[in-house]
Amino acid sequence: MAGLNRNTRRRTEGFLFFIIISLCLILSSCSASWPILDRIPIPHVGKNQKGVVFESEEYVVYVIQGEENSETLAERFLGDRKKSWVIEDANEGVPFVKNQRVIIPLKIDNKGGLTAKGYQVVPILNYHHFLEDCDSPLCVPPAVFDQHMKYLKDNGYRTVTMEDLQGFLQYRKALPKRSLMITIDDGYRSAYDIAYPILKRYGFTATFFIYTDYIGVSGKAITWGQLKEMNADGFQIGSHTLSHSDLTMKKEGESEKDYLTRIEKELMGSKQIIDMNLTQDTMAIAFPFGRYDENILSLTEQAGYELGFSVEGGGNPFFSDALCLRRTQILKKDLDSLITKLDTFYEFPLE
Repeated sequence: MAGLNRNTRRRTEGFLFFIIISLCLILSSCSASWPILDRIPIPHVGKNQKGVVFESEEYVVYVIQGEENSETLAERFLGDRKKSWVIEDANEGVPFVKNQRVIIPLKIDNKGGLTAKGYQVVPILNYHHFLEDCDSPLCVPPAVFDQHMKYLKDNGYRTVTMEDLQGFLQYRKALPKRSLMITIDDGYRSAYDIAYPILKRYGFTATFFIYTDYIGVSGKAITWGQLKEMNADGFQIGSHTLSHSDLTMKKEGESEKDYLTRIEKELMGSKQIIDMNLTQDTMAIAFPFGRYDENILSLTEQAGYELGFSVEGGGNPFFSDALCLRRTQILKKDLDSLITKLDTFYEFPLE
């Protein structure tokens, strides 16, 4: 593949990887259980423990004893409350009430979300601005945003971090079945005043992509202090360049050398400013207007970014190019439109 450009090579490698894994699934009789297992370290269970009615290396059958839930069971059997999703995904529709029998998987066996029927994808939602009176498709009223988040919560969706997504893309980490990311671009103050408290209310996090020239310049812009507060609360901050200019477009009369110098500054300068102000190593960038080309992707990689986000709609399977991730812009203000953008599984039958 030496003659292929960076993007074509990665997409080709991803496709070949997908075909290889698909063939493995076929050769293993299309079993829903992936043969290469990622064992979760667990404490000794023992059948004599109260509530345990069956135990194997792969799972425990447990009868709920009292005021227990998926988090307490995850802490007891998996050693980590944050792995509650493993138990919830294995018991969809089952109430966690006294005397209810539940299955507790002891292994995460599907890092790519592959089954004989298809594969998992991660949708990434893209919001911008929040106002009561919206006259732009990029603006969402607070009540509508609240309605969106309530729907996601009520239907079992979970937000994942950039590190979670990267682990999934590298075939290192399994994700909950209904995983998604929420991203908010530009750096409007409304992201802090309106979106932030609503997201917290529903137990979600988000990634804010900011262009650094805008931070703190007016009452409509978010401040570094507000970004630090959200960052400390588990929300993540990524780059949206310095000035939000179209990276693929030369300015009038600009030479090739001057153009490349400017683009390097947009990419590297914004990362350095965010790193300095938030004491982090910024790993992700959202390309302004979602536009990029091969030169931009190469410069993005050189600048030290590990994830790149477009505004091309659709979900992201594990074999996606990490620098060309799809995001769906929320441009309509109705719930039905949002629901059509929430697919987390693509059918690709192998049987």
